[in-house]
Amino acid sequence: MILQEHKLRRDLIAELNARPTELLRSPVRISYLALVSAGAAKPDEWRHLCRLLNAYGVATSPEPLAHASHDLGPFRVKYERHSEFARYLFIAPLTAERPFEEVALAQVPRDWLDGLVGEVITAMHVEVRKEVSPADDLALAVEAFDEEPLVAAEIGDGIARAMTHCRIEDDGFGRLLLFDRGLTPRQTGRMVQRLLEIDTYRMMALLALPIARELAPFLSDCDKELAEVTSLLATATSRDESALLYRLTRLEASIENRITSNEFRFGAAMAYNDLVTRRIDELREQRITGFAPFKEFNDRRLAPAIATCQTVVRRQESLSARVARANELLATRIDVTLEEQNQELLASLNKRASTQLRLQQTVEGLSVVAITYYAVNLIGDMAKAISTEVHHLEPEVVMGLSVPLVMALAALAVRRIRRSVNHE
Repeated sequence: MILQEHKLRRDLIAELNARPTELLRSPVRISYLALVSAGAAKPDEWRHLCRLLNAYGVATSPEPLAHASHDLGPFRVKYERHSEFARYLFIAPLTAERPFEEVALAQVPRDWLDGLVGEVITAMHVEVRKEVSPADDLALAVEAFDEEPLVAAEIGDGIARAMTHCRIEDDGFGRLLLFDRGLTPRQTGRMVQRLLEIDTYRMMALLALPIARELAPFLSDCDKELAEVTSLLATATSRDESALLYRLTRLEASIENRITSNEFRFGAAMAYNDLVTRRIDELREQRITGFAPFKEFNDRRLAPAIATCQTVVRRQESLSARVARANELLATRIDVTLEEQNQELLASLNKRASTQLRLQQTVEGLSVVAITYYAVNLIGDMAKAISTEVHHLEPEVVMGLSVPLVMALAALAVRRIRRSVNHE
């Protein structure tokens, strides 16, 4: 290529194609696991997956990958790493006549499963079967789910039927039946992927609900505290302002700490909820008489939980803004009080300066007298020394005549010194 290529171009293209749809040919059984773990666990997850792949003779990359899919003979394994969780699909042919009589996970070594990194957030056994007839499929589903209420719909504009009970069985797994009415392998893979993503993203979105429930009483207590502080603020004196400021800053710090701690979880819940809604829309489902479709189940069960989280988020933001406004109001009152104190202090300083000026003027007058006194005495001593040589020179007369002149010179000197200091 002659033109210079952007350094991220190939990485971005690789990201767009990082999680291709798995081709599934019915009948097929799938076991699905989604495990929550921190991003730092990615190397450990990859090393653990490599142990499984190496045991079946598959060469692996030393660097952790975000996606891997390999046929190991008895089963096929697919691994995907997301920001908060990792997903594993174990795929095997379906031969049993009764639903979920055999599961794909039974083909995977038990000791390897025991070493999986993370905590299970979603676990599902899936079976994709060829449709026999609507009545026979319904009877098979009722038997598979022990006559529990089902969430079911025709998906892909009627090209398949999906049925589940959205519950956890005794083995810790949910169940999902997909009846194929003419799906291609790629369509089957996309439909299974969407259905599993709906369940996974729904659970990830619901992680914020316990936090919202825990925050509700805390926000109520903060609301009461703020109401009490603002009520006291209306009648508070300057002596009360420091105590009120302490209460407000402590309240604001407590609220901001909760917001910072839970901001990511609530934001992630909104994003996961959007993904669930989008995946349900992509199913292009049609109602089966007598059953709730996936969208209706989502609107009845997930939507209220998300609405609760959104309400708590809005309460947090509103309370934080109200506390900030109260804090600004109190800070303004404190500034006004300080301004008044400063004005009083300046008036006191002006009064003191005026007093000092009068004292300075008094001292200057005394200084002139003192300087004159000592200077006249010096002149008198000089006159006495000269009188021995010059007859008719009276020292007392000389001293008396020099007093006005010396006093005037002293006054001029002091005045000049004062002007010089003031100028500097």
